[in-house]
Amino acid sequence: MQVKKMKFRIKQVSQKLDLPVSTIRYWQQEFTEFVTPERTNGGQRRYDDKDIEVFERIKELVYHKKQSIGQTKELLGTNGRPEEWIDWSDQTILLTGGTGSFGKHFCRQMLERHNPKVIRIYSRDELKQHEMRIEFKDDPRLRFFIGDVRDGKRLQRAMEGATMAVHAAAMKQVPACEYNPFEAVKTNVHGAQNVIDAAIDTGVRKVIALSTDKAVNPVNLYGATKLCSDKLFTQGNAYAGKKGTRFACVRYGNVIGSRGSVIPLFLQQKESGTITITDDRMTRFWITLDEAVELVIKAFYYMEGGEIFVPRIPSMRITDLARAIAPDCKVEIIGIRPGEKLHEALTGEDEGRNTISYKGMYVILPNMSWWERENYQDGEKLPENFVYTSDTNDAWLGVDELHRIVYGEEKSAAKKTRVKAVV
Repeated sequence: MQVKKMKFRIKQVSQKLDLPVSTIRYWQQEFTEFVTPERTNGGQRRYDDKDIEVFERIKELVYHKKQSIGQTKELLGTNGRPEEWIDWSDQTILLTGGTGSFGKHFCRQMLERHNPKVIRIYSRDELKQHEMRIEFKDDPRLRFFIGDVRDGKRLQRAMEGATMAVHAAAMKQVPACEYNPFEAVKTNVHGAQNVIDAAIDTGVRKVIALSTDKAVNPVNLYGATKLCSDKLFTQGNAYAGKKGTRFACVRYGNVIGSRGSVIPLFLQQKESGTITITDDRMTRFWITLDEAVELVIKAFYYMEGGEIFVPRIPSMRITDLARAIAPDCKVEIIGIRPGEKLHEALTGEDEGRNTISYKGMYVILPNMSWWERENYQDGEKLPENFVYTSDTNDAWLGVDELHRIVYGEEKSAAKKTRVKAVV
């Protein structure tokens, strides 16, 4: 059963915002691209909750932050940065797994570009927290909470007063999950439930959980636990009810240079003169940390609850990566490891019927009768059997691009110069 959206007369909007009706009319004329009330048969406007939310944002910018109408329009998204709709200076963010590769980069980008009120780092390693505190020079906007996502009570205490949450904590190493399956379930599945429960009970507004391509048609325990986590977060909206907490996921591939990725392994093996590859047909999706953080910020803006956001990112061949890192090394094929795939997928065949192309992303929409869609009206519906896989991708990273990513622009330029000199 779908919940009907509340409709308000202009006088009711005036009372809710404590503003004159004339101001509401004026803003309606000036911000027609952002406020879109319905019209009755008699031509009277009827506003919904989303319109009121936009008016509240305009009021904050114009009255309290002394922005002009033109500046306010820019901050509302006309400059192509929809994340500016969220006033991050008013947000307290709870970040699980905050000392990991993504967590640290997320903090760096948010502190430098968006100035959030507070980011609470929630993780269980006190040494990593200490090192991160030093690295970020005791930034007063960072708070450090020792805790495990398996501990629901501690997690709830850490979430008190938070408005947003990013769930990045997980057991991610495939071999470790295969050898310690009960521990993987406790962290990746029970931990996900704890995050959902704590967010609902403390009134967090929006929660984004990080997923992985290995959750699609999983062949290992890590992928299976992340698939379960995805289902918990997308369905967590049903548990939130009228409390208003909303949950969504972002799903992407291997992060370039992150801890545990193949790049540090290849760089280490390069010193021995031999690179090991499990199968020379293998392909993978790749994403940078910048792109991963940007995806999360976009998801916070667009999410209504229950979506899985998938970026359009390039693929690479494992043999090209080996040539980019160590072109003079011998390559040894050692065979596919347990739980490893030849190619990765970011959407499954059964998800295709609910997937749209939208704002440079793929969005897997929830297929629930209670979900009433407001965003994505101009999204492009994809074929029912649509799948997004690393071997059929239309964007690829070549050897030169991979070399530049791994070694940076200067070393790549020096390499090209040497090649020309030899020729």
